[in-house]
Amino acid sequence: MTTRKQPSPTLTTLTVVVLTVVAWWIFLGRDTVQDVDPATGNVTGPYEAPQVIACVLALIALVVVGTLAAPAWVAVLAVAVPFTVAWSIQAGATDDSGLWAVGALLVLLGTLAGGAVVAVLTRLVERRRAARSTTP
Repeated sequence: MTTRKQPSPTLTTLTVVVLTVVAWWIFLGRDTVQDVDPATGNVTGPYEAPQVIACVLALIALVVVGTLAAPAWVAVLAVAVPFTVAWSIQAGATDDSGLWAVGALLVLLGTLAGGAVVAVLTRLVERRRAARSTTP
């Protein structure tokens, strides 16, 4: 029987942190242009739904990987905190109203809540798989 070496929780956590910032940059960080509807003058953006969906899927994958290699709470924080910081740096630099701070709080709460749900589901699936593999 071959035993598989488990990855270092610290290295996995640092990798998740870096990949979280990379995901933010790829999907959201480079898009700063707001769209103006010429007919109504309504301003939307800068993000489109496919960008946000892709970013959320990447963050889900990062929480799953982090949860499998480190404590779940560490994985959730390793995604939520750097994502919020990256988002906040850009938002704070481009917003004169100061409302970016409210947005940052909402981004943090959303990534913490979403990450917690993903981590719990990951642990449940992991436990079920482990229980199945130990039953004869």
